[in-house]
Amino acid sequence: MVNKELKAPIIYETSYNVQTASQLNDKINQEYASDEKKQVLLTEFPTVYVINDPMNKNNSQYAVYVGETNDIQRRTLQHLDSDPAKRDDFFHLKNSKNVSMFVIGHEHFNKSMTLDIENRMMQYLSSVPAVYRLNNRRHNEQNRYYDSDEFDDLFNLIWKKLGKKNQILFPARKIIESSAIFKASPFNKLTNEQLNAKAKIIDNINEELFKQKNQKLDEGALILVEGNAGSGKTVLMSNIFYDLVHEDQISANEQKIDDNSQRLSVAMIVNQDEQLKVYKEISKKLFDKDDQVQVAKPATFIKQVDPENKIDIALIDEAHLLLTQKNQAYAKYGNNMLKDIMKRAKVIMAVYDPGQVLSTASVWEKKDFAELEEKAGKNNIIYLSNQMRIDASQATIDWIRNVIDNGVINKVPQDDNYQIKVFKDPSEMQKAIQEKNSDQKNGISRMVATFDWDYSGGKTQPPDNQRYWEVSEGKWHMPWNYEINRRDKYESKHRAHKSVKYSEQSWAEKDYTIDEIGSTYTVQGFDLNYVGVELGPSVKYRNGHIIHDPLESSNSKATQKRDSTKSYADTLLKNEFNVLMTRGVHGLYIHAVDPELQKALEEASK
Repeated sequence: MVNKELKAPIIYETSYNVQTASQLNDKINQEYASDEKKQVLLTEFPTVYVINDPMNKNNSQYAVYVGETNDIQRRTLQHLDSDPAKRDDFFHLKNSKNVSMFVIGHEHFNKSMTLDIENRMMQYLSSVPAVYRLNNRRHNEQNRYYDSDEFDDLFNLIWKKLGKKNQILFPARKIIESSAIFKASPFNKLTNEQLNAKAKIIDNINEELFKQKNQKLDEGALILVEGNAGSGKTVLMSNIFYDLVHEDQISANEQKIDDNSQRLSVAMIVNQDEQLKVYKEISKKLFDKDDQVQVAKPATFIKQVDPENKIDIALIDEAHLLLTQKNQAYAKYGNNMLKDIMKRAKVIMAVYDPGQVLSTASVWEKKDFAELEEKAGKNNIIYLSNQMRIDASQATIDWIRNVIDNGVINKVPQDDNYQIKVFKDPSEMQKAIQEKNSDQKNGISRMVATFDWDYSGGKTQPPDNQRYWEVSEGKWHMPWNYEINRRDKYESKHRAHKSVKYSEQSWAEKDYTIDEIGSTYTVQGFDLNYVGVELGPSVKYRNGHIIHDPLESSNSKATQKRDSTKSYADTLLKNEFNVLMTRGVHGLYIHAVDPELQKALEEASK
């Protein structure tokens, strides 16, 4: 609820050019001739400003710059006078037609508040489909300060008022907040644990790069970041990615990196298709063509980078998905993706969660992973322990972890913030998820399932009696992820936003996927508001414990043996279970095919 005592922000809109800028204070004073306080707040107090350049005739795409200043006229003149000679973005803004600027003021603005507003504005605008480019090279999230408790309410008032002036550029917050790019934005405010981890990582990166200035190593230095699902690894990775690309913002030991202040070459390596789309979108919106940035799948990176000409830094998100043994698609490049990446970068930062390894080809043997940790060294291993995804009491989190880790189903705790609900019928669960999704106050809700039903991924046609490859039980059935688009050419008929292609969105963001059911391969690494989990026949309840039966699974990547002898199916199916059960931010809905498991869940929820 917005603080009713908080006054409305002042938002002054003006054209952006040299002539207007030279008279900006006079123009503001004329606009608010009857209100001297508003004049002063805009011309003499801290303000936030948003410069926006419509890039096409129908104003569906924009290049945007966000800033804050203590002197709006002087700062605007600087952008139009000296900055264009130093930066391409300001050169284009100066020479484009129809560029405008919003100047935002408020009686409670101070330096810390405007820096926070600027940072939040960048987080939201970077997630707006209509924003093609966001030009700013810093983020300055603040800790506590005088009136910081008003920050959220004040920002919401500002965004709502801007939306009345330009709904395309400032759409409803719920549309933005449900997007994958918003949740992975480098402008998300970091927790104290993340800030401490970031400071240590940046210092370690700088030290390792400095060591390697005068020596050539066969393998780069390894920094491991370990944490469970929902511990904030992706947000931390995105934040560090942004800072490393804009290396002039790294204050710790930046002179050690390069005495000539050359930009670092940075690669973001992702082996998960949905997460790859997010990082590519971040890169497209936030980085310049001159930035030495790659966003690629591991095999592509390994193929393109010569070990004799290493890049500076390789960041690996979801490193537990990297292949650790030869397979048919990767054999011609190397044997182990992480080790092959280490031959091609001076420093490697890898985010890893052993509880999310999903395939036999990605498993690290205990002794091999111990060797990897030894190679990194104790100082280069960072642990994240906080649970940031699930907005629930500790009792609820403990209940979920006990089900996943120990296979024990205790009585479901009461929780005002988080709903755990067991459904007798999957069709009723589907209806409940659709209902939650229709009211997206807190984001997207989707159905997911264990990989216990056949799916060819489009390689072959579904069975004769089925329109789609699907998940089913009795008369109830739902298409697997991507089946509707693949079979019905859905993308050409419908668009969630005219300014963004469906191909640039993750699976859950596509509006039609409310009628599909996701798998670990489409939801791993992403948040859902409410998640409906259909537990297939591979998840059973026997002798008071949950067990995982590989004979009932269709997930060949998890059930196949390594070297025809070693099976990791029990661990990998348990990891699949872990990924699905930890997707929900505000709620977890469950139905089980196995009668004994369903009965145990129903008893626990009474």
